[in-house]
Amino acid sequence: PLLPPHRPGSEAKEVSDSHVEGLVARPLPYRSPQSVCNNFCRRKLPEIASIMTPKPGTLLAAGVAMLCLSAAMAASPTTLRSPSSPRIVPSKTQSVLSLRARGLPERLRGGFMNMGGAKSKLVYSFSKEGSDGDASMKAFLGGKGANLAEMSKLGLSVPPGFTISTEVCESYISHGDKLPPGAWEEVQAALKKIEKHMSMKMGDPSAPLLVSVRSGAAVSMPGMMDTVLNLGLNDEVVEGLAKITNERFAYDSYRRLLDMYGDVVMGVHHSLFEEALEELKEKKGVYNDNELSAADLKELIVAYKEVYKTAGKTFPNKPEEQLLGAIEAVFASWNSDRAVAYRNINHITGLLGTAVTVQSMVFGNLGPTSGTGVLFSRNPSTGENKLYGEYLIDAQGEDVVAGIRTPDPISTLAEVMPDAYKELLENVEKLESHYMDMQDIEFTIQDRKLYMLQCRNGKRTGPSAVKIAVDMFKEGLITKDQAIGMVDASHLDQLLHPQFASEEAYKDRVIGKGLPASPGAAVGQIVFTPEEAEAFKAQGGAAILVRAETSPEDVSGMHAAEGILTNRGGMTSHAAVVARGWGKTCVSGCQELAVNDRAKTMELGGKTYATGDWLSLNGNTGEVIEGREALAPPTISGDLGTFMGWVDERRKVKVYTNADTPEDAAEARRNGAQGIGLVRTEHMFFASDERLMAVREMVMADTEAQRKMALDRLLPYQRSDFEGIFKAMDNCPVTIRLLDPPLHEFLPNGEMKDVCQMMASELGMTVAAVTEKIAKLSEVNPMLGLRGCRLGIVHPEISEMQARAIMEAALAVKKAGHTPVPDIMVPLVGSVKELEHQANLVRRVAEEVFAEAGDRIPFRVGTMIEIPRAALMAGEIAKVADFFSFGTNDLTQMTFGFSRDDVGSFLPAYLTGDIIPKDPFQVLDTDGVGQLIKLAVKNGRASNPALKCGICGEHGGDPESIDFVCGVGLDYVSCSPFRVPIARLAAAQSVIKAEKAAK
Repeated sequence: PLLPPHRPGSEAKEVSDSHVEGLVARPLPYRSPQSVCNNFCRRKLPEIASIMTPKPGTLLAAGVAMLCLSAAMAASPTTLRSPSSPRIVPSKTQSVLSLRARGLPERLRGGFMNMGGAKSKLVYSFSKEGSDGDASMKAFLGGKGANLAEMSKLGLSVPPGFTISTEVCESYISHGDKLPPGAWEEVQAALKKIEKHMSMKMGDPSAPLLVSVRSGAAVSMPGMMDTVLNLGLNDEVVEGLAKITNERFAYDSYRRLLDMYGDVVMGVHHSLFEEALEELKEKKGVYNDNELSAADLKELIVAYKEVYKTAGKTFPNKPEEQLLGAIEAVFASWNSDRAVAYRNINHITGLLGTAVTVQSMVFGNLGPTSGTGVLFSRNPSTGENKLYGEYLIDAQGEDVVAGIRTPDPISTLAEVMPDAYKELLENVEKLESHYMDMQDIEFTIQDRKLYMLQCRNGKRTGPSAVKIAVDMFKEGLITKDQAIGMVDASHLDQLLHPQFASEEAYKDRVIGKGLPASPGAAVGQIVFTPEEAEAFKAQGGAAILVRAETSPEDVSGMHAAEGILTNRGGMTSHAAVVARGWGKTCVSGCQELAVNDRAKTMELGGKTYATGDWLSLNGNTGEVIEGREALAPPTISGDLGTFMGWVDERRKVKVYTNADTPEDAAEARRNGAQGIGLVRTEHMFFASDERLMAVREMVMADTEAQRKMALDRLLPYQRSDFEGIFKAMDNCPVTIRLLDPPLHEFLPNGEMKDVCQMMASELGMTVAAVTEKIAKLSEVNPMLGLRGCRLGIVHPEISEMQARAIMEAALAVKKAGHTPVPDIMVPLVGSVKELEHQANLVRRVAEEVFAEAGDRIPFRVGTMIEIPRAALMAGEIAKVADFFSFGTNDLTQMTFGFSRDDVGSFLPAYLTGDIIPKDPFQVLDTDGVGQLIKLAVKNGRASNPALKCGICGEHGGDPESIDFVCGVGLDYVSCSPFRVPIARLAAAQSVIKAEKAAK
């Protein structure tokens, strides 16, 4: 409501429907918070006053209500748009456009997007003589526009042009596809500058200026948005161009414009033009486009115009009309399906839109002395310090990218055009030194003169990223800190997981696609049960475990399998979490997949597959491939050790691992882990049938004596496992979590009748007795039921057995000459009394074991903070605990009230609808869960200054989450063995980032 609720005795008049409609019902485009508040106060409060008695108190109440509503609307732009309208990210400062709309001076305090200085322009010109912008203005000019401005300032041969800012794109989209006031006038003024520089004019047949119109966001999105070349041609201008240059070039440029403009601006599909071209080439008996004569191209132009006519379109003859159409089409391409999908896949958020760069055309298709190419200053696959690229003679830029003709290696350009090649080498060296990174460069040669069209930091593989970083430091181009910043998590992921030798080779055999839950590549034969996976591995085979979904009971089979494919589950499902922990390739949530466990078949891509059929999984893309695809082993660069040494010099936070077996611990140690932050003891129980049988006997026991008998059988297994882990992590902390999951998880899956019969047969019980016991174990919400420390309190003999196994293992390892460092962690604590109970039990059992052995070892007892109440009570809990380990998986579940296993049913809608910015199970929720962590650390250390603090959830391997917890002051992060190098890198980058911010 606009007004305070009507109360008896109030003097407010009735508000009619028309008043309401006039006040708030009309659609509101997005405006900055300042704009909304100021306009609302200036225009709407008088309307409110006109329908109310002029009592100051009433007016004040109305005014406060209006301001609150206005602020809420400004702060939550999602309420100002329909679900189908594009997302517009509000700028953090006053914009040029909002200032203009309010008639205020066109200066931005602090600069647009913190760029500094006054930003009164919407259009920025650049040329060799000078530029309005520079490389620091990527948020405003996009990467392409900012780098063109910078290259111009460096004195390189850059064709003159101008860039229309990203703010214009934001306004264009949010205001119903209309350019903001003043933008077109600035475009026209900038166009006149190009005409003056080039001594040409758009539309003048005697000296025709042709321009290109290209997109360019602040973050590189190659190929995702639109481009139009050769703008300015029409039937009259092309004749003049033919007289000045040559006839074939002129008409080749014109037919290209008709094709691109029709496709990009007018919605006439490119394939229609392509069909006309292929028909003509077949008719003329030629193979390549450049074999068509000028007369042939004239004939082709007539055919292209027929394509327009058939589509009900007319190509605009006026050059300025062409330019306006192209600019608007590029802006519109920001919200094309492919651009939106690319941003979602690459988690690109917070951008205003794309800039548009309009640039004088230079021509690589003028004949044998002209050409165009693309190159990298270093090899993007290997990192070798050698030019890597291709070029074409007598061609335009899109010919190289489209693969219309086979390009030549860039090295051969030295023989064809030695002067241009020499200048190109000089420019490459200058750009790489200036930007201090490997460069991706586009160039054109027109009549042997070189022009630089674009440069940007080049995309690269993991091995290449590491080698380039190390080499550039050794060459003196960058510092160690800059080298550390050049490598990201995805690069290390590539280094640590096998990949397919060629992703292009299998594209015709992709039969389905799911979520890329765990990276890497896997090839194996289909199996449908964990037992089959284990059997395949035992016989030296490779299995792909296919399940509708996975459960903890599947862990042995998951560990044995090369890869995992599930029908249900998201990026944080059981399959995904476990697979990432083991470095197993996993594709989850493949909705087209139908699994028939009884028949042991699966249906996907219209085909049925059975046990033993071969599948390949791409965990980087989520693709499911029929048959066996060739694998390339992980490429470990010789420079990786050097690079990680630099990383470890800079980080302050220690990196532990989550490991449940000696093998996992050893793998983590090789990857640089400094300890174990989480040993999940329940996973050990699934390691063999004997162990599982003993666990089930414990679960089904009716008396403490029966339970202790079963636990006595488990004790040697636990002790042996702990000995192996202590040895693998010699002299490093090993944090062992006491039993956490509800007991029902150790029972078989399946129909109740089948489960009861199986259990009765295994345990020598009657079906009736098993049925009764399972009924007693049944809980409505088991994840909030009898689990964690509650198990140890209700059944203390369980905690006693585990504590004894830990201490006996530690003493045995010590006796063998190693140094065990056990940390015992009590899970799911919500009150200090719970921890006191379990800590006292552990310490009592430890003293018993020490007395029996006549020896002792130091140990710590702490707790897992995974319940919000524990975080709030941290000050009291820390008086008992030696350490806190934040279990961010459960802490996120309980803080949000989201079930991690069920969140997939609504999380996609939350993400696309801007309800939450990121999946909180992948990236730590710093506003909610993060504040609980900060509070717990602060209050815990106030009570216990020596309190050790870390995290051991999935977030321990996420770079963004690590950056946050480093700022909170945690001592360590713990993640899966395969993510240890990534966590090490993220911790170092966080330190460097914080130091830069402090300066």
